[in-house]
Amino acid sequence: MNRRRWLTGAMAAGLSSFVAACGEASWKLSEQARRMGEGLTRRAQRLLIPREALAPTYSRAEISPDFRANGSTNPTASDYRALKADGFAGYRLVIDGLVERPLSLSLGDLRSRPAQTQITKHDCVEGWTSIGEWTGVRLETLLDEAGLKPEARYIVFHCFDALDQQEDGDRYYESIDLVDARHSQTILAYDMNGEILPVPHGAPLRLRVERQLGYKHAKYIRRIEAVESFAHLGRGKGGYWEDRGYEWYAGI
Repeated sequence: MNRRRWLTGAMAAGLSSFVAACGEASWKLSEQARRMGEGLTRRAQRLLIPREALAPTYSRAEISPDFRANGSTNPTASDYRALKADGFAGYRLVIDGLVERPLSLSLGDLRSRPAQTQITKHDCVEGWTSIGEWTGVRLETLLDEAGLKPEARYIVFHCFDALDQQEDGDRYYESIDLVDARHSQTILAYDMNGEILPVPHGAPLRLRVERQLGYKHAKYIRRIEAVESFAHLGRGKGGYWEDRGYEWYAGI
């Protein structure tokens, strides 16, 4: 009887291990297929659509009266709360990583650069869209000031907010490649609809990368880092949501 129970238990354990192994193998295959599909989508879009192609723009009459504020709307991190309480007077945007000349810029510094205004549609992965007017400085302008090193391949945006709203939670971050970083419509916006960017929409500074879905448009930016890879960031996937299963390339 003891031998029979042992054999039955051993067979059950073996079957469980086999099923688990199959499940893990299946997951790895599906993850590999998804990554391959993402890469094909990115290469196809880059092949078929010129790098300088513009996202559609709209008139002021088409601006949405109820532009949703999605994701974080009021970061609870102590460093952000202190800046907000002072009207962001002490805010500094740091640009570092693989650059020749690291920068630390105030909002006044950013506003002193040539400004660009565009009215574009925000496409959220959840299925809704809104149209808004954004004013800011072109990201390419700042990257040229900092001087990218030859090995730089991606631009990473480190943010103040943590979506779990815990002081020690994972801070939001996002990344784009140099094609999108240097696109003429990729700006760091400090105004929205003709007024100072409100907190729910990312004050004091947010990214507008108009040819990508909404989760790529990082809000509450505190630092921009030029990198060669994502190996040292989060779970190595290039963004907060990407670390949790979203695709890194979200082109539209």
